[in-house]
Amino acid sequence: MDTTADRTVQWDEMEDQELVKHAQSGEREAFGELVRRHRSKVYGYARAITRESYLAEDVVQDALVRAFLHLGKLVDTRRFLPWVQRIVRNQAYTRLKGSSAMKEQTFTELEGRGRYDSAGSADQWNSLDSILGRLHHSSAEAAAGFNVPEERIVQQETLRVLTNIIQRLKPRERLIFESHFFDQLSPQEIADLFQLSSANVYQIISRSRKKVIQEKIRVTVDSYIKTRRDLGIMNKKILQYEGSLKEIKTWTTAADATYKMLQFTDRKLSLPMVMGLTGHAFRINIIPDQVHIAGPTAYFFGEVLSRGLHNIGFHSKFIDGMSGGIGTNANLLDPSALEKSAMGKRSIHQELPRALDLIHSSLDRGYPVLAWDIFFPEFGTLYGYDDETRTLYGEVCGKADTLPYENLGRSVMEELFVLAIEGSVDLTLQQQLRLALETAIEQYEGKESVVPTAVKGIAAYDAWIESLQGRKIEPNGHAYNIEVLRDARYYAAEFFKELIAAWPDANTEGPELTQQFKEASVLYTGMCEKFSVLHQMFPFPVGGEPNSEDQAMTAITLVEEIKALEIEAVAKLKEIFAKLSS
Repeated sequence: MDTTADRTVQWDEMEDQELVKHAQSGEREAFGELVRRHRSKVYGYARAITRESYLAEDVVQDALVRAFLHLGKLVDTRRFLPWVQRIVRNQAYTRLKGSSAMKEQTFTELEGRGRYDSAGSADQWNSLDSILGRLHHSSAEAAAGFNVPEERIVQQETLRVLTNIIQRLKPRERLIFESHFFDQLSPQEIADLFQLSSANVYQIISRSRKKVIQEKIRVTVDSYIKTRRDLGIMNKKILQYEGSLKEIKTWTTAADATYKMLQFTDRKLSLPMVMGLTGHAFRINIIPDQVHIAGPTAYFFGEVLSRGLHNIGFHSKFIDGMSGGIGTNANLLDPSALEKSAMGKRSIHQELPRALDLIHSSLDRGYPVLAWDIFFPEFGTLYGYDDETRTLYGEVCGKADTLPYENLGRSVMEELFVLAIEGSVDLTLQQQLRLALETAIEQYEGKESVVPTAVKGIAAYDAWIESLQGRKIEPNGHAYNIEVLRDARYYAAEFFKELIAAWPDANTEGPELTQQFKEASVLYTGMCEKFSVLHQMFPFPVGGEPNSEDQAMTAITLVEEIKALEIEAVAKLKEIFAKLSS
């Protein structure tokens, strides 16, 4: 009589053709051996088509289920692998031809498999509650004899993963969690059963649900790393990130990170050119009343930063796990909140798996990744990773340090945003400048998308003046806004100076344009000088006394003078834009 071990050896020793015949006869172990033998090849094939690890994993899972269900249709049993690869190719192209939302959906052990729902609905599997509810519904269908094989496979696998996760709960938490989600008992019924108050039951369910979601993310990351290991791509990649790359030369950290990313491309632009072409040199956002520290970054990162790179000639891809609000001023928190030890007490970010995939992809191609709130709420770069120790290497404002994979997105703001360069197009300097001016003019006119509480462009100066009149300004955040704006206008002036030197002599519009560049540079230099006076009055980080009557009145006069110069500058930018457009 064969033992289990003997059977395993038997499957290992069989050729594909023989395994297929056994699988067609109902031997599930034979099909399992075929999957074990060829899964890495099939995944590599899917990854080459989709260029996205999680989508590839999703395609492979779908293809293997289809292969299992339709194996009886395979006539030439010698061609199992080409047959499965054809299924993978069809599934991959179907996904890629679908909506953009489908392209962005990623595989997880729980949610991705839900797309095999026999009713064809993916939405049922997009949240933990839906997964649990669907599992309960599927169990009822199975008991009634209505369940189809494909649905049963999905249900069993999903339940297996979820059960392993639920086992991490404490005994009482697990009993109450299962009573609510699997037995469909109401909180009041559970309270009666366990002799607890309803409020206590609600708290336990909420806490348990959060724990399960966190464990689900850990399972997803573990699965992702395991896939890399199985494919032989476990790696350690640390880019050469030394010298000036570990220095900070601007208060606009998004521009600083962009500048450092570009040093690894064939377009190593100067910092003034990066500030100007991306539009950072011209931006002003003010959050009224307090003039909150979040004002300079109160815009939608994905839209704004990808557009800035587009102006230079780069395509980009980003993962956005932002909260949408303005958060708190980290400078006013207890210092312990910014320590590494505090990260482990916060939730793992739900976008972590997708972010890790993008980081690996970019670094493997030799490009650092722009990231928000790596160690504290500013932009920085991720320039290395180590899969074995699950460690990221990052730099923010000149501070280089390491970060465990799980702690990305667990800094004080609990937000996650990463952006990577994906490709490039050739643009002339004239084309780059035209795109940059279009961006800047839209910013000044208030057309750029910002966080709802922020006032943007020229109108921001009026909001600033009203805040000074209201005497409710928070000194630290106010001083930070001044530093960022002073620095930005300095680089705006330097940007136009560099354009004068770089503009093609053969251009018939050259002399007139360079004169306009000079005039624009003078205007921005004037703004920088007045911002410097404000800086002396309200030095960062202390912030001075912006709510005292004398200081506020002097500041209002300076802000009005800067606004007047800014209006002149906008007119000048429009003149240059019109000349380039003609």
